[in-house]
Order: sequence, then structure tokens, then C-alpha cells
Amino acid sequence: MVSNGQEPLKELHARPFVRHFRTLFLSDVHLGSKSAQADLLVDFLKCHDAEKIYLVGDIVDGWRLRRSWHWPSAHNDVVQRLLSKARKGSEIIYVPGNHDEFMREFPGEHFGGIEVRLQDVHETADGRRMLIIHGDEFDVVVRNARIIAYLGDWAYDMAIAINHIFNRIRTWLGFPYWSLSSWAKLKVKNAVNFIGAFEDALVSEAKRHNCEGVVCGHIHHAIIGTRGAITYVNTGDWVESCTAVVERHDGTFELIRWTVMAGTEIGDVLQGAQPIAAE
Repeated sequence: MVSNGQEPLKELHARPFVRHFRTLFLSDVHLGSKSAQADLLVDFLKCHDAEKIYLVGDIVDGWRLRRSWHWPSAHNDVVQRLLSKARKGSEIIYVPGNHDEFMREFPGEHFGGIEVRLQDVHETADGRRMLIIHGDEFDVVVRNARIIAYLGDWAYDMAIAINHIFNRIRTWLGFPYWSLSSWAKLKVKNAVNFIGAFEDALVSEAKRHNCEGVVCGHIHHAIIGTRGAITYVNTGDWVESCTAVVERHDGTFELIRWTVMAGTEIGDVLQGAQPIAAE
């Protein structure tokens, strides 16, 4: 049974709707990882469209693909959905991260209508300059201790696997989804300090580029906020939280949490959506 008047996922497949935005920001999809929520992203992309789409790093997880190949059909569906949007006129800009750093060798190149840029400055509808950057450049562990970063990545995979088992038990007992790693990030002092230091570094970088804000990813902690006079936006991820950030046509930002609870319940109602033909 679906609560709160929200439609089952299968109904959205049967009757697709779309919300139109000026800009869509996605990051940390980690295609090639078993933890990637590719099916949910495909459904999200069916229901959301934008004039410009930023892929803010770690879209493909080269680290995991080097360890073992994992590329199910849903991961290919994400790629095809993005390429379809490019063909239909959306400007798509790919700003690589550390997990897809191999893309940093192709700045200015176009792949199926998707342009690679090491970073970018986006001007909002209300005239603000936003620095677009993945953010791993300001993660001391990633920059200076790659082996520690790899170990941390393995530990994160283990946490996701444990969390999956834990939540299957919670669902069986009738309890809602609960994220172990999100809880740890917010409750463990060192993690909180890391997030704060990361945000401060990105805000300083935005100022250095004479920007009024910054849009980043990397730490899988979705938020829209202000740090002094600077707008700080982190897009989150599509491993656990399934979040995206959009810019409305008036220049304001919205954080969308596209989560699925109790198997078929979509976490966010498509307010103001318009029907479209199935692609």
C-alpha cells in the first residue's frame, strides 16, 4: 500500500510526467559500482528535464571497474538517457571527479553531445556566478594519501553492504529505511569536522574565482545553504541518498530526494509536473 497519496513506481512508468528546470546538477552516481542506484536514476531522469545538465563528477566509478567489471543494463540505461537528452537539445557538461579522473584527460572534448570541462562557472537566472567543481581537489586524503583513500573506499563499500542487510531486516519488521553512513557522517566528530573543513575550502575557492556560490559533490552529503555571503550547494549522491539539485527558472535552487521507501513508494511527489510522451 502506498501512503501520503504518492504513486507506485510502476504507475510512473505507465504515465510518465516531467518537471522542467533551467539547470539540473547530478554527481556521485558511481556507475560500475554494485552500490549505484541506477534504476532510481533512470526513473528520475524520465521525470525531470533541464535546459542545461551538469554531471559534477564520479558519474562512472573507474576505481571499482579496475578491480572488477560490473555494468548491468540499468547502468547503460542511465548513459543512454543522458545521451538522449543531449540529442534533444539539453546542454550537458561533464566535470570529472576522482573516481572518473580518466575523463580529465579530455578537457574540451565532446562525447555524444556531452562536453568535458575540468570545472566551470555557471550563471544563474538571477545573475549569480556559481563555481562548478567536484571537490576532490580539496580532500587532503585523496590528494596526499591515495592508498588511504582506496582503503576508505573499500570500507565505505562494506558499510553499504552491511546497511543493505540491516535495512532488509528493518523493512521485514516494518521500520523505515535508515542510512548507517549518513548517520556516521553527522554523528562522528571527525566526520563532522571533515565536512566543515571541506565546505570552508570550497567556499574559499568560490571567492577566489569571484563567484557568489559553488556547486560540488564528492562527500555524498547533500545540502543547499549559505556560508557567509556564499551559496554552498552539494548535490549528494546516487548510492544512498539519491539526491539531485535543480535551478528553477527564477534562479532559486531546490534539493530533490528521489528515495524509494517500502519497495514501491516514491519519496518526493512530482509537484507541478506536466505529462509527456514516453521516450
